[in-house]
Amino acid sequence: MAYIRSPREELTGYQERAPFRPSIDLRCDFVMVYGTDPTMPQRIREYRSQGYTVHLMTGISWGEYQDYLDGKWDGTKHWDEGQRDRNDQQVSHGPTVPYMCPTLSFADYLAEKLKTAVDCGAEAIHMEEPEYWDHSGYSPAFQREYENYYHEPWRPQHESPDAAYRSARLKVFLYCRAIGRISEKIKAYAKEKYGKDIRFYVPTHSLINYTTWKILSPEAELLSIPSVDGYIAQVWTGTSREGSVYEGAYRERTFETAFLEYGVMQELVRGTSRRMWFLNDPIEDRPMYTWENYELNYKKTLTASLLQPRVWHYEICPWPHRVFDGNYPRIPENAAAIPADTAAGQAMRALNGNMTPKPIPEAYASLLSAVFQLMGDMDQQDWEFENQPDSVGIFLSDSALYQRTFPDGIVQKGGLQRRMNKVLCKNTDPASFNREASQALMREVAEDPDLALDFIQSMAFPQFYGLALPLLKYGLAVRPVQLDNLKRFSGYLNGMRVLILSYEFLKPASIDIHTELAAWIRDGGKLIYVGDGSDPFHQVRSWWREAGYADPSAHLFQLCGLPKDANVGRYPVGKGAVTIVPYAPYTFCLSKAAADAWRQAVHQVLAEAGLPWQDRSDLTLRRGPYLISAVMDESVNNAPKVLQGLFADMLENNFAILRQKTIQPDSSAILFDFSKIEKETFRVIGSSARIEEASVTENAFTLRLRAADRIRVHTRLRLPGKVTELRGTDDSGNAVSLHDAWDDETRTLLLGYSSRGKAITVTGSMQSAAGIPLPENQ
Repeated sequence: MAYIRSPREELTGYQERAPFRPSIDLRCDFVMVYGTDPTMPQRIREYRSQGYTVHLMTGISWGEYQDYLDGKWDGTKHWDEGQRDRNDQQVSHGPTVPYMCPTLSFADYLAEKLKTAVDCGAEAIHMEEPEYWDHSGYSPAFQREYENYYHEPWRPQHESPDAAYRSARLKVFLYCRAIGRISEKIKAYAKEKYGKDIRFYVPTHSLINYTTWKILSPEAELLSIPSVDGYIAQVWTGTSREGSVYEGAYRERTFETAFLEYGVMQELVRGTSRRMWFLNDPIEDRPMYTWENYELNYKKTLTASLLQPRVWHYEICPWPHRVFDGNYPRIPENAAAIPADTAAGQAMRALNGNMTPKPIPEAYASLLSAVFQLMGDMDQQDWEFENQPDSVGIFLSDSALYQRTFPDGIVQKGGLQRRMNKVLCKNTDPASFNREASQALMREVAEDPDLALDFIQSMAFPQFYGLALPLLKYGLAVRPVQLDNLKRFSGYLNGMRVLILSYEFLKPASIDIHTELAAWIRDGGKLIYVGDGSDPFHQVRSWWREAGYADPSAHLFQLCGLPKDANVGRYPVGKGAVTIVPYAPYTFCLSKAAADAWRQAVHQVLAEAGLPWQDRSDLTLRRGPYLISAVMDESVNNAPKVLQGLFADMLENNFAILRQKTIQPDSSAILFDFSKIEKETFRVIGSSARIEEASVTENAFTLRLRAADRIRVHTRLRLPGKVTELRGTDDSGNAVSLHDAWDDETRTLLLGYSSRGKAITVTGSMQSAAGIPLPENQ
């Protein structure tokens, strides 16, 4: 039973720069102590003394690295290695904290600093967020790297699609090189000095988010680094509330975006032995939102992550000190630097001037503590989506990062993003959304080719969401699939029946990708290719141009045996088929009519493949004893989903017992289904405290529980008999006040107490349950 497990399993953890304190003693499995400052050894000792497995996390692209920049490390100043834009302005995370161009010297400096963490006993190293901004790439260090890598003079990336593409590829290479060098050095040091194997992980945003935000970072390319052991998928409200356009409406869609983000991140480990933790954040980096808004969006990202059954490890909370000891809403410290016409600027202005920052509500703190423990019980190999195929994918590739900004001379007008920000609907104030104004703007985009180009490079990432959202919103659990992995893993596409591909916003890195894809099609796969050949990046120096093809799709079609004039419709290929849809993908997000046409095209291909796709507004997954469901708005209809059965509501603090759960549009539910444990006599249904030990006999049971300070703890247990007496004590023998309630129908006890950050022991007597088989003691 995963509720009672060893911390060595490392199913759940958090990152924290603050010293240990009872308010953040969340009783997960491991803690990633953050930063390499002089307090790091003491912080490692503190968390280890509390029973946590300790890792070390720090940044690879920015940090307090002034000793390196100022030349104190090696006698040479390195400020020319900070990222710079075309106006020679430093690209910074703070006034004296530049984003770095990761030179070999910088990688060696970081590896040297990390040796202290190994000396202090850290069992794993996490180097987070390898980030090279799209608009940077002009520093002296980068120019030197460009000339060394390409053996040609550096060219400013704003001059041509080819220069932009080559600069972007180099940025990703530089971080791959740095990660490989640091991880190899630190592993060798740990092995040579201590005879231990230290693990190395890369916490990183999703490919979808980095492409949206125009940040270059290795994603699938990380698979080429053998010394990397896994990743943390840094998906949270801050990444998933980025606006997208669907049926002409530009608005936040936190659940849908998060579902796709988590989906593409699992592709970094599928078919490998590497580890993936999914991150969830109860708040986000921007402090101007209310607790109610944080909770609303947290539940969306949480549900989205749990709807990915192939991953069951979680980072439960980054920076718990700012959650459990923070006060919100408040104006951010950098408020003056936030442009008024951005989404963040609008949210800041929406704050009521009289609103007083408040600490976390007791109910939300208790709910979070329960969810943190729930995440430790997600290794459920018996899972199934409700009446929906799980074998339809949309190709993504790291190359989507390389072409998010057009060079000079392609977009003539510009300024569309500012206009879009004015009509963006944020879920802080959905009632004020002017859908008609947004749809009118999208009609302009449809009619003006120059506006369309500006739309393609906007923060809405419409070339991807135009393909994904019309399908997801109608209940198709479409999966992002990594095109780059076709050349890495034999059988990577096994289990996939229908795949969607467009080279209008990404490119195949090598010709052998097409060899694998064509073989999959001939073996029965159905490919839908979407594109009109209009992307300016088709002309970059590449294998397809060298082979004489105007764009890479022409080579794929030839390899599949399609006629030279194939440009629309269905073409049989062996046991499979290629269907060509000759439109740029962004067009399918501009209106409902366009979305309907795209859905109809996909419906036809799925029907041919024998895959039932029933238009519906929900995604529902049975995952072991858990029933996880999200109902979307902007869908088939506005009807709620009604679930019948005998459930415990895992998003209610008392794990309320229900016979019926009604889920409204734009909301979700996580339920425990008692029909899955009819024969079990003892089980933890839910708890907001960690259950460290448990034992049960015919007429008594004992639990040892521990939770953070100031948490109102609720625990629901199935027991073999009704409780007749209950007693709680702390480790000093002091009595702990308990409340309890028994439910006959589910044979469960609900007990509760107010945690003071210390372990307590609960003992209970029960009515005799003779003849009922009891489990072994945990």
